[in-house]
Amino acid sequence: MSQSPTPISRTQHLPARIAGQFARQIQQGELKPGDRLPTENAMSKNFGVSRTVIREAIAQLRNEGMIETRQGVGAFVIDRPTRHIRLDDGAQMEGHDFRDLFQLRVPLEIEAAGLAATYHRPDHLRQMDEALVRMSATGENAEDGILADLDFHRTIAAATGNDYFVQFLGAVSDRILQTIVTSRERIRLDEIVAVVNREHVALRDAIAARDPTRARAAMRAHMAGSAARIALRLEFYS
Repeated sequence: MSQSPTPISRTQHLPARIAGQFARQIQQGELKPGDRLPTENAMSKNFGVSRTVIREAIAQLRNEGMIETRQGVGAFVIDRPTRHIRLDDGAQMEGHDFRDLFQLRVPLEIEAAGLAATYHRPDHLRQMDEALVRMSATGENAEDGILADLDFHRTIAAATGNDYFVQFLGAVSDRILQTIVTSRERIRLDEIVAVVNREHVALRDAIAARDPTRARAAMRAHMAGSAARIALRLEFYS
């Protein structure tokens, strides 16, 4: 890295602000394809935040298609497509922000589920299964369940075969993370893990069955459940 990290304001959503700093360095060419990011431990010390915050920032960058993570090795900058969508305010979300988010997510993710049921490959199912295992954790690895949830949805977007779905989902990945965190603050962990996993298993099975209608219905039910868990009632018109 060519410069020291900028101090992070505690009034801002920390993972988004950290991801934003690295994103700017990537966009400005200070970090180039193939460059390795500092370790989680180093970033935690440099930014003065927990490793959980760093993992969420890395997950956001990964879902935005800016980096890839290699198990036991680290996170590396990757080549990005010329078209790229990024939201860069990093603000903490309030009630109307959640509603605005779901108004975008509902049509986007329902359509993605239907397309994923048609076009998915075996490796997409494997990635969903791996995410489901991680989402089931309620012990010391429970925090990873939040990132696994995001990975599950990104895999569905990738399974469409349409990069626009991946990019749009990546652009709101920080907001989705905030939604998951907020729901876990409202509901006892073991209860929310059980219900969310049921919804995700229904999605996975519908996609695996190559049934677009069933997959779309499962995603619609999941979107309604996700909204309800943060006290938001969705309106469907069809």
